[in-house]
Amino acid sequence: MKDSLRQQFDRLGYRLTELDTILADGSSASDMKRYRALTKEQAEVSGLVERYRRYQQHEADLAAARDMLVESTNSPEMAEMAREEIASNEAALAALDQELQLALIPKDPDDERNAFLEIRAGTGGDESALFAGDLARMYLRFAENQGWRCEILSENESDLGGYKELVVRVEGDGVYGRLKFESGGHRVQRVPATESQGRIHTSACTVAVMPEPDEAEEITLNPADLRIDTFRASGAGGQHINKTDSAIRVTHIPTGLVAECQDDRSQHRNKAKALAVLQARLRDKERIEREAKEAATRKGLVGTGDRSDRIRTYNFPQGRLTDHRINLTLYKLGQIMDGDLGDVIQGLQAAQAADQLAQLEEGRA
Repeated sequence: MKDSLRQQFDRLGYRLTELDTILADGSSASDMKRYRALTKEQAEVSGLVERYRRYQQHEADLAAARDMLVESTNSPEMAEMAREEIASNEAALAALDQELQLALIPKDPDDERNAFLEIRAGTGGDESALFAGDLARMYLRFAENQGWRCEILSENESDLGGYKELVVRVEGDGVYGRLKFESGGHRVQRVPATESQGRIHTSACTVAVMPEPDEAEEITLNPADLRIDTFRASGAGGQHINKTDSAIRVTHIPTGLVAECQDDRSQHRNKAKALAVLQARLRDKERIEREAKEAATRKGLVGTGDRSDRIRTYNFPQGRLTDHRINLTLYKLGQIMDGDLGDVIQGLQAAQAADQLAQLEEGRA
């Protein structure tokens, strides 16, 4: 292990002692928000320090085993035992070294947040809208498998099925951290249901995944910058048709960003949800602009999340999914469209971790 890494773990050891002292003082619980933050930090730091201490123990055991090998010139049995100990400790050290490096990668504070998932039909007309519906089903199935809760905030259905636009709030553990790589352009290649000649068409949708901001980090909205329109929510009719103008559309005049919600019969609740979506879109716009500037010096491995990026191709005739950012190709498209996104997401997370490790190494060099 490099000296720079050892120094970081030594500092964490001092920090753990400090946290233990602070939390042992009963007065720290008087401020519950600070207390929760300290206990969370203590749990994270103690886990890292415990692994580092295991690493140090394996180092000591390895040194002892090497000494044993030197001293066992007249004992084949002892020499064999020493070689086994050396091999075992070297393997453990290699595994722990990788774990400890990964643990030092800065965590995205948004990863544990809920998220807003937006799907929009792009080029391809009705086929694009149908594909947007397929993507929606894929994500909703995946969310169900993760035990997440989904709430449709806004939907604009196309005439033949599918969606011209869909906005869903996804709530659960680690939602944004799992879904954030889905932002970008999704291309589909298949024979549309409306194609009589059996020709393969290409169409596309865009997906945006935005972390739901908490109250402390919300962008302050100036009422003078907002235009709020009410309209009658669309529906299939019948006894539950919405006969009042309860749907809300909020326009942020300086940026032109628009958010709407028609899911609830309460105009007040729809307004609150639309404002939450608008907050997320404004934060996302700021993030994209910031990353675009950073990309001038270094482009991230998994892209900037720009909506124009073509990140993935779904080829139905070949049953193939290709993620262009990490050159990942999987021949299990049917399972993926049924919500089996685990291999794709894990591949993207691993690629990001490797890229971050490389950047850390460059910073230490």
